[in-house]
Amino acid sequence: ELHSLEQKFLSAQQWKTDYRENAKWERYLSCDGSPDPTVLQEINTFMSLWREDQNEDIQLVMEKGEHVLNLIEKLQFLLLDTPPNEITEKETLQYQESILELQNLLHQKYNGATEHLLKHQVNSCCSVIYLFLLGRDPLMQENANEKEEALPGENIVDLQQFVPVGGVYHISALQLPPQAKKIKDWNMVELLDVGLEAYTYPPEEAEDATHPPIQITLRLSDDVMYFKDPVIARWDPAGQQWRTDGISNITYKTQEKSITFEMDTFYTVALLQDVHCNMLYQAWELRPTGMDEALLIVTTVFATIQIQIKGNQCMLSSVVVEEKDVLSHMTGKWISPLDLRAVLKKAGVNIFPGEHSHKYVSVNKKAPLAEDRAYQQMALVASAFAFAWSKWNLEAGQEKVVFKVSEHLKADSIEEKDWSLYMFNGQKAQKLKITETSEAFSEELEDDSEFHSTLYHMLKDFASKEAMDKVEAASCLFIDVVYQLLLATRVLTYS
Repeated sequence: ELHSLEQKFLSAQQWKTDYRENAKWERYLSCDGSPDPTVLQEINTFMSLWREDQNEDIQLVMEKGEHVLNLIEKLQFLLLDTPPNEITEKETLQYQESILELQNLLHQKYNGATEHLLKHQVNSCCSVIYLFLLGRDPLMQENANEKEEALPGENIVDLQQFVPVGGVYHISALQLPPQAKKIKDWNMVELLDVGLEAYTYPPEEAEDATHPPIQITLRLSDDVMYFKDPVIARWDPAGQQWRTDGISNITYKTQEKSITFEMDTFYTVALLQDVHCNMLYQAWELRPTGMDEALLIVTTVFATIQIQIKGNQCMLSSVVVEEKDVLSHMTGKWISPLDLRAVLKKAGVNIFPGEHSHKYVSVNKKAPLAEDRAYQQMALVASAFAFAWSKWNLEAGQEKVVFKVSEHLKADSIEEKDWSLYMFNGQKAQKLKITETSEAFSEELEDDSEFHSTLYHMLKDFASKEAMDKVEAASCLFIDVVYQLLLATRVLTYS
């Protein structure tokens, strides 16, 4: 019976493979004027045509820039979503190179549009400008992760512990280019080949002179959450790493959502947040809400995150911080689990442990076999059974996981009396006699129960026929999404 259910995981993988193949075909057939970023000739032609385009109107460049950012996101998604057996090493390198070339072209065009704009300025000899890029700059992130010199050290940011949240600010002082002059009916401007010229600060010719620091105030975006005072870091292009030296007198105003700091010169800066500030979770619950529908609730020290699951998609239902709904621009949209992880991380709400997270969080370490098999079998029966956090999971040791379970066929909340405790080690499941309010942990079996080799058969002993029928009828795609989210949040280890 379990083997038959587990075939649904294979069916889901085949569906996703077919979906990716169909998406390739749809891109090939589409004639909307947008290049297919996976086809080298098309993306190279697109970039060549834009390089040759001399229109430097700032509005048009920004609109075209949005299109370029969309192409970059498509390539990044393909690199994350495509299994190794469906993408060659050559294709991977091609996509990565296209991303870098698109980023470089975007900077080049922004610089050209900025120079064009500054030619019409008449009130100062220099101009301060910052370019705010939504997302982390992938180029910087990738280079920093690959450099051995970027290992944690004095003033060097450990990117396994801290990540940029809210974008990257490229701040610089620019020399004003020659200004346009109106002579009769003509507008005349001197053209220089040097492009934008940066203003060096402090000036090189006056090394002994005292120069005041540069004070910067940034208004923080409403689209991201900072649960603690952000760390401000500057990008060091020589060392390919983020550093915290050279920045001082930081003032973070929570109510105004602004941050003020001083720099000794102009830098590219980012606001960093501890990746693990929302780990460990205080509680979690997964419960069915309808046919092939469920709700995952993760409660952290700072926030309560609710994620709805329906078929092959999921939706951020709410993020509640101090009893207030936040990040409303992200809620109510049905997306893939991979997209959900990306948007939550981008917004600073990270509930997805990474490969090295156990080094930074005092985790309740569990054996991989017990944890992974538990997530698989929880997903297989998630259409009819609810699961939740138990305090006894900490007492069960590394080889076993403990969680609360309740048959749940209605879309309402679950009373405490309806929960039962189960223990599982990946090869043996049992129903425990203790409850959540018992005085001490015990592995004693519930009366009239016995051991089973699987969680599925353990639950079947106490389940109604209606519940088991619902389990049999569950969609393979729904099961796969539940499994992906459980595996991504790792609630049995990071709670």
